[in-house]
This record gives sequence, C-alpha cells and structure tokens, in this order.
Amino acid sequence: MGYAIRQETDNTDLVWELGHITQQQRATDFVKRFENKLCIYSPSVSQLYSNYSIFFPEDQNKSMVVLPDPYSFHDTFNHIPEDAIQPTGLHIIPGETINREGLYIVITQKDKNVRSIPIPFKEGLRQILKRFQGNDPFLPILKKGDLREFDSDMPCLHLHRLRLAGLDNFSMLERLGVKNVISEKIMGIYREA
Repeated sequence: MGYAIRQETDNTDLVWELGHITQQQRATDFVKRFENKLCIYSPSVSQLYSNYSIFFPEDQNKSMVVLPDPYSFHDTFNHIPEDAIQPTGLHIIPGETINREGLYIVITQKDKNVRSIPIPFKEGLRQILKRFQGNDPFLPILKKGDLREFDSDMPCLHLHRLRLAGLDNFSMLERLGVKNVISEKIMGIYREA
C-alpha cells in the first residue's frame, strides 16, 4: 500500500499538510467522517474524485493523503476547469466542539467584528439549497486546504462549490451526472446529521 500512496502523491493536490493544525487527532477524526461523502477536486489535473480513501502515512509527517480508487475510473470526473470551483465561506464544524451534538454550519463573515453563529447542519443546508436552485444548484466539494481550524482547537471543513455554468465543455447529460453524484453525497451527510 505504501507504494500506491507514494505513486499517487505525485499529485500534490492530494497531499494536505496538517502541520498548521493544533489539535491534529481531533482534525483527522473529523475529516475521516467525510471520507467519500464529499467529492475532492484537484486543480492541477482538473479532476473531481467521488471515490477515494484518506490516509495519514507515518512517513509523511503531519500530512493527509487522498488516494482515489484506481479501479473506479467512472467515479472520477475529468476536464473540470478550476474557474468552475469557487469558495463558499461555509464551514462544517463538529457540534462537540461547541458543547452540542451533530454537525453545524458556520458562515464566515467578511466583517471580522461580526460573530459567526453556528447553525444546525440540516437547517443550514435547507436554507442554502433553497437559495441555490434551478441552473445554479449548491454543489459542495473539497480541495486542498479545506481542512482547517475555525478557532484554536475547532476543526472545520471549508466548502468550495462546483458551478455547473463553468462546465461549458460538458454536455447536458454529463453536467447532470456530476450534479447527481455531488447532490447524492451531500444528501447522505444530511440524512446522517
């Protein structure tokens, strides 16, 4: 397995440095909860992975490696342009870090003096999905750097989103396929939350 991890890490987008995270064990436990539940984007190869494993190799100190399933090529979307991906300012946090249960969504405020208030995941996602409908659905994904700390010891996942309008090289059927995979994944998290 070590060979496969080293071979795949040639794509540096799939090696996430975790040295900046204070509570590394808490962060790694948190991100493992989302393994295969959110697609991961690699800008250097313009690919979106929906079937992958997450590893924390001992020989790559303080790193997380995303290893796409090489036998599930149908779960990889190719030719996804980087300009179709945009940050959302939305973060998923574990409820236990705020003395609550479940998952919460926090919206980063542009004004640093305004305090962000955690919203229960289901309620927050319902509001977001209502806002983004029709030709511009909310399609959350992750990319390198999205595992962060919200406060000094609170792990979080920052969400990016795929904009279907940015897939102008895709047919309507291909767009629908990408949309359905990402939508199914976020609804799986919704059902478990």
